[in-house]
Amino acid sequence: MTDEPDAGNSPTTPIAVIGPTATGKSELALDLAEKLDGEIVNIDAMQQYRGMDIGTAKLPVADRRGVRHHQLDVLEVTETATVARYQSAAVADVDDIRSRGRRPIIVGGSMMYVQSLLDEWAFPATDPVVRAKWEEVLASGGVEEVHRALVAADPEAAASILPTDGRRMVRALEVVELTGQPFAASAPTIGEPRWDTIILGVDRETAELDERIDTRTRLMFESGLLDEVESLLELGLREGVTASRAIGYAQVLDVLAGECDIEHARERTFIGTRRYVRRQRSWFRRDDRVRWLDGASSTLLSDALSAIGPR
Repeated sequence: MTDEPDAGNSPTTPIAVIGPTATGKSELALDLAEKLDGEIVNIDAMQQYRGMDIGTAKLPVADRRGVRHHQLDVLEVTETATVARYQSAAVADVDDIRSRGRRPIIVGGSMMYVQSLLDEWAFPATDPVVRAKWEEVLASGGVEEVHRALVAADPEAAASILPTDGRRMVRALEVVELTGQPFAASAPTIGEPRWDTIILGVDRETAELDERIDTRTRLMFESGLLDEVESLLELGLREGVTASRAIGYAQVLDVLAGECDIEHARERTFIGTRRYVRRQRSWFRRDDRVRWLDGASSTLLSDALSAIGPR
């Protein structure tokens, strides 16, 4: 199930553990960090937020086995998470880890974040006037209005971006207007990954993964997701451009606004997560550099070490 090991592997060559949500990436990353003298670099967009713990399945500090983690809890919920900010900060983290002779273990499933870090994505310019125009469309007409505009301007981008992801659609419309080219034209060309990173993908059978998503969603709600969101409201969650739209958090905000009940929110969270997983799988499966592993295998760690090759 794995490809041939990379002859260029060294003790500081980064390892990226990517793939859909709920496949078991975090545990594998910890195992690899312990085996390979590594430190973990988070590549999950929403785990950057302080206080967003239950709904993002963030590993509690007590469960991190003493392994140092980077790019966790680096943003307040009122701050906007951007791929460009993440790219700059995570590159610095990886370079620092390597300079100390240790192995960066990059783990997560945020698709554009992965590509920005491993493929040296150079982002198109931004224009505050153009951005403000489309943000006003989003504010006044909602995600439906910006989705209609994107369908007209760039049908391919409209098909690839979740119709609920208003912020990303605004960015796509801005890029299309500024460059006169489709949004996809600004994406990087996939070639040799930065730092010769070894990319491992973790996945599971669809039916099993759906069960894991359902269980995870139920446990989140039973473990106090509602209380977590209520506490974050005091810190400005509703004003957060990206944090307030995270799967699970957006649904609980609707409960608190009286727009639905808890059971409906839980079901919508499960459906939203399952839909997101399908997008992750489609995105990552297009990358032929990924060495795929079965997250359900009892030999997952040894399979991963075999894929990494001699150390």
